[in-house]
Amino acid sequence: MNPTKPSSHRVTVLIIFFLILSLAGCDAFVRKFTRKRKTENITPVEMVLAPEEYKPPVISKEDAYRQYFLYWKSWHDELIDSLGRNSSQKKQLSCVDEEIKNLQEVRRLLNETKQKKLDVYLAKLKDLREQIKQDIYGINLARHRSGAENLRRGIMRDFSYQKVKNDLI
Repeated sequence: MNPTKPSSHRVTVLIIFFLILSLAGCDAFVRKFTRKRKTENITPVEMVLAPEEYKPPVISKEDAYRQYFLYWKSWHDELIDSLGRNSSQKKQLSCVDEEIKNLQEVRRLLNETKQKKLDVYLAKLKDLREQIKQDIYGINLARHRSGAENLRRGIMRDFSYQKVKNDLI
Protein backbone atom coordinates (compact mmCIF):
# COMPACT_ATOMS: atom_id res chain seq x y z
CA MET A 1 0.00 0.00 0.00
CA ASN A 2 1.30 3.36 -1.01
CA PRO A 3 1.11 6.06 1.72
CA THR A 4 0.63 8.88 -0.83
CA LYS A 5 -2.45 7.31 -2.39
CA PRO A 6 -5.39 6.84 -0.06
CA SER A 7 -7.22 3.65 -0.39
CA SER A 8 -10.61 3.61 -1.98
CA HIS A 9 -12.05 2.45 1.31
CA ARG A 10 -10.81 5.56 3.08
CA VAL A 11 -12.19 7.81 0.36
CA THR A 12 -15.59 6.19 0.61
CA VAL A 13 -15.66 6.59 4.38
CA LEU A 14 -14.67 10.26 4.10
CA ILE A 15 -17.35 10.94 1.51
CA ILE A 16 -20.02 9.25 3.63
CA PHE A 17 -18.85 11.19 6.70
CA PHE A 18 -19.08 14.55 4.86
CA LEU A 19 -22.51 13.69 3.47
CA ILE A 20 -23.85 12.85 6.92
CA LEU A 21 -22.33 16.02 8.35
CA SER A 22 -23.72 18.23 5.58
CA LEU A 23 -27.20 16.70 5.74
CA ALA A 24 -27.36 17.18 9.46
CA GLY A 25 -26.13 20.77 9.14
CA CYS A 26 -28.67 21.70 6.45
CA ASP A 27 -31.63 20.99 8.67
CA ALA A 28 -30.30 23.19 11.42
CA PHE A 29 -29.48 25.87 8.89
CA VAL A 30 -33.02 25.82 7.48
CA ARG A 31 -34.55 25.91 10.95
CA LYS A 32 -32.32 28.78 11.91
CA PHE A 33 -33.50 31.03 9.09
CA THR A 34 -37.18 30.18 8.81
CA ARG A 35 -39.73 32.55 10.32
CA LYS A 36 -41.32 31.36 13.51
CA ARG A 37 -45.09 31.40 13.70
CA LYS A 38 -46.68 33.72 16.20
CA THR A 39 -48.09 31.93 19.18
CA GLU A 40 -50.78 34.51 19.88
CA ASN A 41 -54.12 34.22 18.12
CA ILE A 42 -54.92 37.74 17.07
CA THR A 43 -58.33 38.15 15.50
CA PRO A 44 -58.20 40.38 12.44
CA VAL A 45 -60.15 43.60 12.78
CA GLU A 46 -62.51 44.25 9.92
CA MET A 47 -62.36 47.71 8.45
CA VAL A 48 -65.67 49.45 8.12
CA LEU A 49 -65.74 52.06 5.45
CA ALA A 50 -68.65 54.42 5.49
CA PRO A 51 -68.91 56.61 2.41
CA GLU A 52 -68.93 60.26 3.23
CA GLU A 53 -70.06 62.92 0.82
CA TYR A 54 -67.95 66.03 0.71
CA LYS A 55 -69.72 69.12 -0.48
CA PRO A 56 -67.71 71.81 -2.21
CA PRO A 57 -67.38 75.00 -0.24
CA VAL A 58 -69.98 77.61 -1.06
CA ILE A 59 -68.34 80.72 -2.45
CA SER A 60 -69.95 83.99 -3.28
CA LYS A 61 -70.58 85.03 -6.88
CA GLU A 62 -67.98 87.81 -6.51
CA ASP A 63 -65.30 85.35 -5.41
CA ALA A 64 -66.31 82.91 -8.15
CA TYR A 65 -66.07 85.66 -10.75
CA ARG A 66 -62.63 86.73 -9.51
CA GLN A 67 -61.46 83.13 -9.44
CA TYR A 68 -62.57 82.25 -12.98
CA PHE A 69 -61.33 85.59 -14.30
CA LEU A 70 -57.93 84.94 -12.72
CA TYR A 71 -57.88 81.46 -14.26
CA TRP A 72 -58.68 82.93 -17.67
CA LYS A 73 -55.95 85.54 -17.27
CA SER A 74 -53.37 82.92 -16.27
CA TRP A 75 -54.20 80.69 -19.23
CA HIS A 76 -54.19 83.65 -21.60
CA ASP A 77 -50.77 84.75 -20.35
CA GLU A 78 -49.58 81.18 -20.84
CA LEU A 79 -50.91 81.26 -24.42
CA ILE A 80 -49.14 84.51 -25.20
CA ASP A 81 -45.97 83.09 -23.69
CA SER A 82 -46.21 79.88 -25.72
CA LEU A 83 -46.83 81.83 -28.92
CA GLY A 84 -43.71 83.88 -28.20
CA ARG A 85 -41.36 80.99 -27.56
CA ASN A 86 -42.64 78.77 -30.35
CA SER A 87 -44.09 76.01 -28.15
CA SER A 88 -45.95 73.08 -29.58
CA GLN A 89 -49.29 73.57 -31.24
CA LYS A 90 -50.85 71.13 -28.78
CA LYS A 91 -49.80 73.35 -25.87
CA GLN A 92 -51.21 76.45 -27.57
CA LEU A 93 -54.54 74.75 -28.29
CA SER A 94 -54.86 73.45 -24.75
CA CYS A 95 -54.27 76.99 -23.42
CA VAL A 96 -57.02 78.37 -25.66
CA ASP A 97 -59.39 75.56 -24.65
CA GLU A 98 -58.85 76.30 -20.96
CA GLU A 99 -59.36 80.01 -21.62
CA ILE A 100 -62.66 79.37 -23.36
CA LYS A 101 -63.81 77.10 -20.54
CA ASN A 102 -63.04 79.73 -17.89
CA LEU A 103 -64.59 82.58 -19.88
CA GLN A 104 -67.77 80.53 -20.23
CA GLU A 105 -67.84 80.20 -16.44
CA VAL A 106 -67.36 83.98 -16.18
CA ARG A 107 -70.19 84.45 -18.68
CA ARG A 108 -72.51 82.35 -16.55
CA LEU A 109 -72.10 84.84 -13.68
CA LEU A 110 -72.93 87.97 -15.73
CA ASN A 111 -76.23 89.57 -16.66
CA GLU A 112 -77.55 89.32 -20.22
CA THR A 113 -76.10 92.58 -21.61
CA LYS A 114 -72.59 91.73 -20.38
CA GLN A 115 -73.00 88.17 -21.64
CA LYS A 116 -73.63 89.46 -25.16
CA LYS A 117 -70.57 91.66 -24.94
CA LEU A 118 -68.48 88.72 -23.72
CA ASP A 119 -69.84 86.53 -26.51
CA VAL A 120 -68.01 88.78 -29.00
CA TYR A 121 -64.72 88.07 -27.25
CA LEU A 122 -65.50 84.37 -27.00
CA ALA A 123 -66.13 84.26 -30.75
CA LYS A 124 -62.80 86.02 -31.39
CA LEU A 125 -61.06 83.57 -29.08
CA LYS A 126 -62.61 80.61 -30.89
CA ASP A 127 -61.55 82.14 -34.19
CA LEU A 128 -57.99 82.48 -32.84
CA ARG A 129 -58.13 78.82 -31.84
CA GLU A 130 -59.07 77.81 -35.38
CA GLN A 131 -56.27 79.95 -36.83
CA ILE A 132 -53.73 78.32 -34.51
CA LYS A 133 -55.11 74.88 -35.36
CA GLN A 134 -54.79 75.50 -39.10
CA ASP A 135 -51.27 76.95 -38.76
CA ILE A 136 -49.59 73.54 -38.49
CA TYR A 137 -46.06 74.79 -39.17
CA GLY A 138 -46.27 77.88 -36.95
CA ILE A 139 -45.70 80.39 -39.76
CA ASN A 140 -48.11 83.02 -38.36
CA LEU A 141 -47.13 82.92 -34.68
CA ALA A 142 -46.43 86.66 -34.55
CA ARG A 143 -49.91 87.40 -35.92
CA HIS A 144 -51.52 84.98 -33.46
CA ARG A 145 -49.61 86.55 -30.59
CA SER A 146 -50.67 90.04 -31.63
CA GLY A 147 -54.30 88.91 -31.83
CA ALA A 148 -54.05 87.30 -28.40
CA GLU A 149 -52.58 90.47 -26.90
CA ASN A 150 -55.41 92.54 -28.40
CA LEU A 151 -57.96 90.13 -26.94
CA ARG A 152 -56.28 90.37 -23.55
CA ARG A 153 -56.39 94.15 -23.55
CA GLY A 154 -60.06 94.22 -24.57
CA ILE A 155 -61.20 91.65 -22.02
CA MET A 156 -59.17 93.24 -19.23
CA ARG A 157 -60.62 96.64 -20.12
CA ASP A 158 -64.26 95.54 -20.34
CA PHE A 159 -64.48 92.71 -17.81
CA SER A 160 -62.22 93.52 -14.89
CA TYR A 161 -64.04 93.05 -11.61
CA GLN A 162 -64.35 96.79 -10.99
CA LYS A 163 -66.20 97.18 -14.32
CA VAL A 164 -68.66 94.32 -13.83
CA LYS A 165 -69.23 94.11 -10.07
CA ASN A 166 -72.71 95.63 -10.50
CA ASP A 167 -73.55 93.28 -13.41
CA LEU A 168 -73.12 89.99 -11.58
CA ILE A 169 -76.20 87.83 -11.11
